[in-house]
Amino acid sequence: MGANKLEQTWRWYGPDDTVSLQDVKQAGATGIVSALHHVAHGAVWTVEEILKRKKQIEDAGLVWSVVESVPVHEAIKTRTQDAEKYLDNYRQSLKNLSTCGLKTVCYNFMPVLDWTRTKLDLEMADGSKALYFNWSDLAYFDIYILKRENAATEYPEAILELAAERNATISAEEKATLTEVILMGVPGEDSITLASLQESIDTYQKIGFDGLRQNLLFFLNAIGNVCREEGIIMTIHPDDPPYPILGLPRIASNKEDLEFIINGVNEQYNGICFCTGSLGAGAHNDIPALFDAVKHRVHFIHLRNVKRDAQGNFYEADHLDGDVNMYAVMKAIVAENSKRSTPIPFRPDHGHQMLDDLNKVTHPGYSAIGRLRGLAELRGLELGIMGQ
Repeated sequence: MGANKLEQTWRWYGPDDTVSLQDVKQAGATGIVSALHHVAHGAVWTVEEILKRKKQIEDAGLVWSVVESVPVHEAIKTRTQDAEKYLDNYRQSLKNLSTCGLKTVCYNFMPVLDWTRTKLDLEMADGSKALYFNWSDLAYFDIYILKRENAATEYPEAILELAAERNATISAEEKATLTEVILMGVPGEDSITLASLQESIDTYQKIGFDGLRQNLLFFLNAIGNVCREEGIIMTIHPDDPPYPILGLPRIASNKEDLEFIINGVNEQYNGICFCTGSLGAGAHNDIPALFDAVKHRVHFIHLRNVKRDAQGNFYEADHLDGDVNMYAVMKAIVAENSKRSTPIPFRPDHGHQMLDDLNKVTHPGYSAIGRLRGLAELRGLELGIMGQ
C-alpha cells in the first residue's frame, strides 16, 4: 500500500493574486498549483523566472506541486509553419521546469478559448454567487454578436426562440458584459477579439475534429523525448464545457476522447487531469465510470460540482451538492490513491463567491472562502471514506 491521503493543493495566480499564500496555508493546503501567467504564450519559461516563483512559494512554507498551465500556443494546435518554433520553446520550458524540480504539468488543447461561461455572478438562494453557462445566451452571442455564418442551424428551436427574445430585450451594458465574459480566455491573460475569434473559427473548421486530434498526438510525440528524459508528466485538462461551442471542435470531452488520447501516445508521461466539473457539465458523462476507465493515467485532479437543467444549462454548485456523485468519485479516487507510492494531488476547483469575498475583486471561480469551504468538505469526505 502506498500513500494515505491525497495531496491537498490550491491554485495560486502569483504575487498579484488577491488570495495570499498565507491565506492558502490557513485553508489547510500544503501544495501550490501555479504558473508564470506574466510570460507570453509560446515564450520560454526561464530557469530564473521559475526559481523566482518557486522561492516565493517555498518561503511561505508551501511546495509548488503542479504547474498549471504551460499554455500550448495556437500555432501548435493548428500546426502552422510556426509550430516547430513554439515546440522548441515548449521543450525548453519543460527542461527548465525539470531543472527546478517541477515534474507535473497541466495543459489543455481547447481551441482559442479556455473554459467558457456566460455569467460570472449567478446569485444563489443563499446570496453567494456562482459561475454559469446558459445555452440561449451563448446562442444570442453566436448569432447576434459574433454573427457566425450558419450558427442558427446548430441550435434547437427552443434555444433559438430564447435567443431571439434576448435580442429584443438586452441592454447595451448587458451585451457588453456577455461579450466580455465569453471572450475572457485564460484568467490573468489578454482577452481575444470578435475578429480574431471568427478568424480562428474559420481555421478550426478546416482542421476539424479528426485534424485537431491528430495535432494533439503530434504535440505529445514532439515533446516525448524531453518528457521521458526529464521524468515529466503531462496532464491534459478536459474541455470545459465538454461539447463543441461556437463552431470549435472539442477533443477531450468524454470517455472515448480520453481513451483515444492516452492510447494514441501510450506512454506514462501522457496523463490526464481529471476535472469532475468540466466533465460533469455533460449529461453524457458517467463520472465515476469515466474515472475508472482512465485512472491509471490520472496524475492530477480537480474536484468541483455542477447542477444541470433540462436544456443543458449549468451552474457550479457546492462541491458536495450537484449532479456529480462526489461520494462515488472520491471513493474511487481514494482506492486508486492507496495503490500509489506518491499521493495524487487534487485541488478544490472553483468555489462560490461568498461572505467577505462578495466585496472583493477576484479571479472568477477563485475567491478564497468558497474554495476554503470546498476543501474542508472534500477533506472530510476523503477521511470519512478512509475511516479516519
